[in-house]
Amino acid sequence: MSQSLRITIGQYSDKGRKDINQDFYGVYSPDDHLLDSKGIAIALSDGISSSKVSQIASEATIRGFLMDYFCTSEAWSVKKSAQQVLSATNSWLHSQSKKSQYRYDMNKGYVCTLSALILKSTTAHIFHVGDSRIYRLRNHELELLTEDHRHWISKDDSYLSRAMGIQPQLEIDYQSLAIEKDDTFILTTDGVYEFVDSSFIIHTIKEQSDDLDAAAKTIVDEAFKQDSDDNLTIQIIRIDELPNQNSDELYQQLTSLPFPPVLEARERFDGYKIIRSLHASSRSHVYLAVDEKTGEQIVIKTPSIDCQGDPAYLERFLMEEWIAKRINSPYVLKPCTQSRKRNYLYIVMEFIEGQTLTQWMRDNPKPDIATVRNIIEQIAKGLQAFHRLEMVHQDLRPENIMIDTTATLKIIDFGATKVAGLNEISSPLERTNLLGTAQYTAPEYFLGEAGSSRSDLYSLAVISYQMLTGKFPYGVQVAKTRTRSAQNKLMYQSALHDDRDIPAWVDETLKMALHPNPYKRYMELSEFIFDLSQPNKAFANKTAPPLMERNPVLFWKSVSFILTVIIVVILTNPV
Repeated sequence: MSQSLRITIGQYSDKGRKDINQDFYGVYSPDDHLLDSKGIAIALSDGISSSKVSQIASEATIRGFLMDYFCTSEAWSVKKSAQQVLSATNSWLHSQSKKSQYRYDMNKGYVCTLSALILKSTTAHIFHVGDSRIYRLRNHELELLTEDHRHWISKDDSYLSRAMGIQPQLEIDYQSLAIEKDDTFILTTDGVYEFVDSSFIIHTIKEQSDDLDAAAKTIVDEAFKQDSDDNLTIQIIRIDELPNQNSDELYQQLTSLPFPPVLEARERFDGYKIIRSLHASSRSHVYLAVDEKTGEQIVIKTPSIDCQGDPAYLERFLMEEWIAKRINSPYVLKPCTQSRKRNYLYIVMEFIEGQTLTQWMRDNPKPDIATVRNIIEQIAKGLQAFHRLEMVHQDLRPENIMIDTTATLKIIDFGATKVAGLNEISSPLERTNLLGTAQYTAPEYFLGEAGSSRSDLYSLAVISYQMLTGKFPYGVQVAKTRTRSAQNKLMYQSALHDDRDIPAWVDETLKMALHPNPYKRYMELSEFIFDLSQPNKAFANKTAPPLMERNPVLFWKSVSFILTVIIVVILTNPV
């Protein structure tokens, strides 16, 4: 039987011998789909004794983290989601100190430590800054997972070298590790771990395993007895169950709705009237239809009955709608909202009246560079919408791009899209790096490597090159190269040709974007688009003619001046 991530948690905090408790802690475990897509968040913060407002920083940090993390995109990875939220909180804390009376002494401002643990699927993600700590208890051994960010001046004198709110930019430690059933994580402040030895903690958790709140209080009480002079806070988290959904169960979920039959024109289907078939293959069927309730023209995509025994295919099919609902861009196909009950397995998308880029390229075999640049800029904006959500399209090609009647381009197919946030969720289904059409596929895919935003950039550059030349930059050789050595031998074919008016700097831009090594391409789509519009400085410097050709008068004046200086030096310093 399938099961979700389940934990038991015990927590306790006390101000100890201090007047107020500057520690703050919390945990949030969603009970809906967010448990799978975002996980469970646990966090602890420790104020600093030198600050009278540090407890405000601690509370704001923990409350903000636990609330805002679950508001980030489900497509984002845990790392990106948490770091975005924590960076925003850090900026707010730093600005509060700068606006306060403590702006000249940050150690008295809105500063605190942070140790956070996010449990998602079968992985623990750790975020840490300061000197609170996270431990893992496994097989009766306590392992420290974090590093104290404290600088010691002497045996008795030290200060925090890194913390929330100290600097305008946050430098935070991150690591991820696989978790096992019965693993126990411990988050604690220095008021506890400096006064209680590991054997006491291990023994207490074992003896009071049925009541971790009581175990947490026992450990805090022990630290107090050992003369702890600080606030005392501890959180104990035990992993009780891990997701272990098997492929048969997932298949049953994916196929809970029946596959629709092949549909014919004029046929009525789930409140839609079929107009005609737009596309059919062994993988799917695409139809133009009319919503009988609204009269709106829409597109219905159904999976092929031939694939009903393939859970991995069905997962990708259903992912298309999930992805489309999360991308808001005029350059990306959007889904249609359905209010009626769905009786079959299918997805509904907007209808784009127009033609594919493939057909447009057949009709316009020699477009001018301004037209090409406009097309590529629009596609790039669509891709940027994917990349902002940590999605990689992975199958960008002219057949997957539509041009509507207003000359607006839209990316229409997401079947191969990789989503960082979902890739973190364990699955019994084998996930592979899907290859698109070979001529447009980045070389790294043929090495079995994972794709990145630079892989999409490569595909976009191939389309640019094809539109300008009618050819492919490496012919059909890329798909034949299965080693890094073979790819290093690929020879880029210049886009310059007597029949085409292509500037040399455009060719240099394409050459860089099409480099076989992804790390030698542009880092961002925006850089590629910018260099398609004007020569970059590197190209301008490389191609600039010598000074003698550009300005002969200035050249000879410079030579005369240098010779004059040499003569004066010789005359004033005779041998």
